[in-house]
Amino acid sequence: MTYYFIVGVIFLVSIVFDTILKNKLLAYSKLNLQSRMNGKEIAEKMLEDHGIHDVHVLSSEGELTDHYNPMNKTINLSENIYNNSNTASAAIASHECGHALQHKLGYDLLKLRNRLIPILNFSSKFINLAIISGLTVFYSSGGKDTLILKLGIGLFFLVVIFSFVTLPIEFDASNRALTWIRNKNIVNYQEYQKAKESLNWAAMTYVVSALASLAQLMYFLSFFTERKNEHF
Repeated sequence: MTYYFIVGVIFLVSIVFDTILKNKLLAYSKLNLQSRMNGKEIAEKMLEDHGIHDVHVLSSEGELTDHYNPMNKTINLSENIYNNSNTASAAIASHECGHALQHKLGYDLLKLRNRLIPILNFSSKFINLAIISGLTVFYSSGGKDTLILKLGIGLFFLVVIFSFVTLPIEFDASNRALTWIRNKNIVNYQEYQKAKESLNWAAMTYVVSALASLAQLMYFLSFFTERKNEHF
């Protein structure tokens, strides 16, 4: 019962944070920059200022589809961010460049996350199957046969690691972005504060996601704890 309460709270918090983030970005997308630079120009200048010449800035369809792809070295900005000159564009475009800078500098946590991605892509196909079948075998054997369940939980543990490794990566990219847009006068003081607020709310969505994955892991592990308690 405790697990469902925790997951319910995290789910509600996640919805609230996502809603706040979207509302912030919508509001700040209406605040034009004094510099008049759009997202594409901001990204290209940040890359140039850091001596990154092998990363291309591209436009991608959809909303909140912004990301840095280390495989083909591209910064993909959603159309609104790519084309428009506003506080949201400055925050997001520079943040994605922060990831490109991490890549160039060989940021250790980013390298670890990149190594985990192919492993997770493969294991994600089997996590649910392993846990569901593992629980079935676990209960049908009276808690004696735990191999499949442990395998499933082990695979899910990688998801939890990935979620928590992502947190400092996102915070670091935001810090690099904010430092640059301030020092290069891409934004004025008021615009800087709004860009900072946008990135802080974006980071909190990653925090909630990590906590949700941790709560789910603790729930899976509780099956073993409950089974042990039944024997005392």
